[in-house]
Amino acid sequence: MEDLTQQAKSVHAQFDEHLDLDVDAIESRLETLVSKYRIPPEEAQRSLIENYREEADLNHDDLDPRSNNHVDVATIDEDEQWIDVRVKVVELWEPRSDAIAQVGLLGDESGRIKFVSFATSDLAELEEDSVYELSNVVTDEYEGRYSIKLNRTTSITEIEEDIEPGNDHDDQTGALVDIQRGSGLVKRCPTDDCTRVLQNGRCSEHGEVDGEFDLRIKGVLDDGTTVQEVIFDCEQTEELTDITLDRAKEIARDKLDTGAVLERMEPDIVGRYFEVTGPKFGRYLLVDEFEQLGALSADEALEQLEVTA
Repeated sequence: MEDLTQQAKSVHAQFDEHLDLDVDAIESRLETLVSKYRIPPEEAQRSLIENYREEADLNHDDLDPRSNNHVDVATIDEDEQWIDVRVKVVELWEPRSDAIAQVGLLGDESGRIKFVSFATSDLAELEEDSVYELSNVVTDEYEGRYSIKLNRTTSITEIEEDIEPGNDHDDQTGALVDIQRGSGLVKRCPTDDCTRVLQNGRCSEHGEVDGEFDLRIKGVLDDGTTVQEVIFDCEQTEELTDITLDRAKEIARDKLDTGAVLERMEPDIVGRYFEVTGPKFGRYLLVDEFEQLGALSADEALEQLEVTA
């Protein structure tokens, strides 16, 4: 397996001066972990590195952290990836559950990302404004927004280095040409630190639950050249549509259909120009602020239809 070969060479390069290792032997151990024990390749590589580090009696600082799948947070675009990051703690939030030890915002020069550390992981706590090398963290994705999870195998090393976290906000102007499925009045999972939208009363992670109502608009902005998928949260959706969450629930009760809410919203917002600002996560721009600029003319509408057809 070519990927395992490259991983084996990477591990060998880190310990070549400290241990008498063979690339083929390293690759064989990686293949056993991946094929027999179904361990993800990145996690298998990190396990071997930790094993060899202890065998060589080395500190984490004795190894080059950037050689071990170090990534910039703005480049994270896959779920369930085992990675290393070098980040500054931008902000810590109050956990909403006893199961969560810490939750907050991390950043590097490329951008910012949410993190969660679970109480069962028994890790050292991070401090605001401190800079850390976090090895063996796992990426998580929800509706295009990525975060990282610290786990019991995560290594935390504070480093004497300052990082100026990048600004990951973006501006986009265009016509709202489409409203995507899952917009309007939705129900979210009530489990602590899970906000997944329910599908037929089920959360993809926690199963059948009693959901909590929320509002959102998932749409597509088109400037005539490019398209950008955007998400308006409850607050922004209320401002955008002049329909509050309480009013939306009344409409759904009167019609016995949550879809009636979106039917009420859609005619007033589709085909209008907006300028939006917010952070980009994956393929989505999460709207923090917006300004309505006007409506499409008939000719413009036809042009947009041809572009998106």
